[in-house]
Amino acid sequence: MERRRVSVFGSTGSIGQNTLDLLRRQGGADSYEVVALTGGDNIALLAAQAREMRAEIAVTARDDNLAALRQALDGSDVSAAAGPAALCEAAARPTAWSMSAIGGCAGLEPGLIALQHGGILALANKESLVAGGQLLPEAARGTGATILPVDSEHSAIYQALVGEDIGRLDRMILTASGGPFRDWSLAELHRATPEQALAHPNWDMGRMISVDSASMFNKALEMIEAKEFYGVRSDQIEVVVHPQSVIHSLVGFVDGSMMAHMGTPDMRFAIGYALNWPERLDLPVAPLNLAELGRLDFQPPDETRFPALRLAREVMTRGGLSGAAFNAAKEAAYHAFMARQIGFTAMARIVEDVLERMAQDGDLTAATIDLDNVLAVDKLARLRAGDAIETRKAS
Repeated sequence: MERRRVSVFGSTGSIGQNTLDLLRRQGGADSYEVVALTGGDNIALLAAQAREMRAEIAVTARDDNLAALRQALDGSDVSAAAGPAALCEAAARPTAWSMSAIGGCAGLEPGLIALQHGGILALANKESLVAGGQLLPEAARGTGATILPVDSEHSAIYQALVGEDIGRLDRMILTASGGPFRDWSLAELHRATPEQALAHPNWDMGRMISVDSASMFNKALEMIEAKEFYGVRSDQIEVVVHPQSVIHSLVGFVDGSMMAHMGTPDMRFAIGYALNWPERLDLPVAPLNLAELGRLDFQPPDETRFPALRLAREVMTRGGLSGAAFNAAKEAAYHAFMARQIGFTAMARIVEDVLERMAQDGDLTAATIDLDNVLAVDKLARLRAGDAIETRKAS
């Protein structure tokens, strides 16, 4: 039986490691022809994954890690490469299935290239849709490729819509755990530290997505992602805080009925669905015990304490290249917070400052939205965010 050709972009991150876990449990290198694995600074893990899976190539995003990667792969048949161009070259290698789990806007171009094969792109990189808008869906339509969402929320919506007429959809409800700061006052949020923001109560995730969850920026990104992926109106997208993280999302129809996707908080649900689609195979996840759970709680989000949700609605209303600026400013603010240059609540203020300034300057409108325009706005927004960060540091 011919092995399925697969690549995992971002294999050393949380999503990537869970993807490799499922590949391993389903036969590993004996069942899959692993083409490319990519990572960042965790060279030891990347090399170990590449050796185990007998990958064709391992790529580190950082040029200065190439020597270490080559050394770690010495004696194997795995090629080593580094840098953004190498990521794109790896994405150009034909596959039947690719996981897009590179963090941030950096995942957009490799994802676009991977879609040229016409296979399946498992999309965990929500920033690609936020920044690129319809670039990925249009590329998929052009080649006959399939994009399967891997965010737990969007995978839940996708599964709830199977066999349904999306024209009969009334609303989408994205659930949010509320993160570690769900019940914190605004005064307490001002003093929140990176260590506290990383301590998510339910999910085991990477650093940036954990902080984004704590600030609700992750949910804000998912709101924009929902609009772009499903083609719904922004007023059809809702957010509700659900502390147990058992209902991953809900969809409501015009007849008043609702469908919810439920399961324990384990990303292998969504990854496994995308990996095995259109089939369902056994997954190594704990079954949900409703009697033991006892109760499910819901509450509206507080957009005063978590303004990222309000900013997401403004981005959806403004359109154009607003998503690219929003994501870039958010990433810059995140790095400044982690470096203790700004406070937790300053992240949202910086994003808002950047959006307002770029809108006033006319930087968020374009006759066409293409990769070059998206990357140009991404670069400019990071510069504007840098200016805003320096201003706050000096005040």
